[in-house]
Amino acid sequence: MVVDVVAVRDTETQAVVDELSSEIDRLNRENAALRQRVQLLTHRLFGRRSEKGVPVVEQGVLPFEPAVAGAVQAETTDESAREETSERAPRRRRHPSRRRLPADLPRERIEVVPPASERHCPTCDSAKVRIGADTTEELDYVPASFVIREYVRPKYACVSCQQGVVQAVLPARPIEKGRPGPGLLAHVVTSKYADHLPLYRLEQIFARHGVEMTRRTLSEWNGAVADLLEPIVRAMHREQVCQSPWIQCDDTTLDVQDPSRAPEIRTGHLWVYRAEAGDVVYDFTWLRNRDGPLRMLADYRGYLQADAAPAYDDVFAQHPEIIEVGCWAHARRYFKEAMPTAALACAQVLALIGQLYGIERTASDRHLDASARRRLRQEQARPVLERLRAYLQEQAATALPKSPLATAVGYALRNWGALTRYTEDGRLKIDNNGAEQALRPIVLGRKNWLFAGSEAAAHRTAILCSLVQTCKHLQINPFVYLRDVSIASQRTRRGWSWS
Repeated sequence: MVVDVVAVRDTETQAVVDELSSEIDRLNRENAALRQRVQLLTHRLFGRRSEKGVPVVEQGVLPFEPAVAGAVQAETTDESAREETSERAPRRRRHPSRRRLPADLPRERIEVVPPASERHCPTCDSAKVRIGADTTEELDYVPASFVIREYVRPKYACVSCQQGVVQAVLPARPIEKGRPGPGLLAHVVTSKYADHLPLYRLEQIFARHGVEMTRRTLSEWNGAVADLLEPIVRAMHREQVCQSPWIQCDDTTLDVQDPSRAPEIRTGHLWVYRAEAGDVVYDFTWLRNRDGPLRMLADYRGYLQADAAPAYDDVFAQHPEIIEVGCWAHARRYFKEAMPTAALACAQVLALIGQLYGIERTASDRHLDASARRRLRQEQARPVLERLRAYLQEQAATALPKSPLATAVGYALRNWGALTRYTEDGRLKIDNNGAEQALRPIVLGRKNWLFAGSEAAAHRTAILCSLVQTCKHLQINPFVYLRDVSIASQRTRRGWSWS
């Protein structure tokens, strides 16, 4: 048998070439994916953070449906017209009128009277009569001050019997045997959790007033207030959040000191549960897993709006009575991040999502109730959603695996039922922005006070943030509420029902 050496070598060479070609293709795909990731991370670090508006791309090459293309074209045309108008005629600056000062502020009346010599007529020397007055308001600031409140309790006894001493009981205080009054405690809590001041700054502010108070003492006061008012937060969770027809949920990280581990700073998670009425309850967990949501939502029945994180999967699996609602802002963010690598496809999707938000703005402008809002969504949003789903399915078939576009399309299609559920009930929101907004004060405060001092301090942070942020959402002054509820804490179990 004669072996064709040349043919064998050609076959071996072709096999090597095929293997190398496959390796080159794999490396090219990996390189493209890495480039896209670098582009995405660069955009996150240095790019524009705003997600408003549809990106302006070359209109002639957009494979848009006529309605969507018209919307993008109209927006671009309007933007160009605004730019041309601004170049032709400078915009006249409007001078806003002064806002009225609050009527409930204390007022100090000062009368500025002319000298006695000017209150007599120079012609006939008769006394001039007051015929009116002009009032000018001046807003001033009186620095906060400390006051020492002394409780004097006289003792009474029978002089004849020399016995039977009586004395009034000391009024209830927020901290048993503690020095701080309810106003001071409310000020410390409000300063840290509403104004985001770290305790060392409060320590410096107090020192300027001659009151030497260490940050450790201030921290202990915060803990005492949290322990005192924890039953109120439990009642908020039980009677407000768990009774709400829908809840919005999200989480953010929180660094916590843990001396038992190295490094001493450990990252935990602060979850927010926002009810329809505006009440917000925070909860601390070490891990971003199912344990926190399962515990907080064990007695809940209704809609839960979240970002489709894996932590919620077991909640929906174990509690069928909890119905998942998706977040279009979260889905939109994926396509916004994929814009640098797939501008045309993402612009199409963003334009359609923009139409969905336009329908929501129309409903808000018309002040529609839940029933009318649902009808509007069924009539106008449903057709847009059908076109969007068809386009996403087309992109799923052609998008490069593991690319930002494929990730965005996959997220939207996997969660399609949850994302479209808001059209079934007019009370539901199109996105989870309410929960995200409730976390912004936490993020801002975290930048200033950096971390919680212990796991117990992290739980107390959740308690105090629940009270302060609920007050802000309900347009209640948190200082006034905390002061009053600290005074009444021994006399009522429903301190959160405050007015």
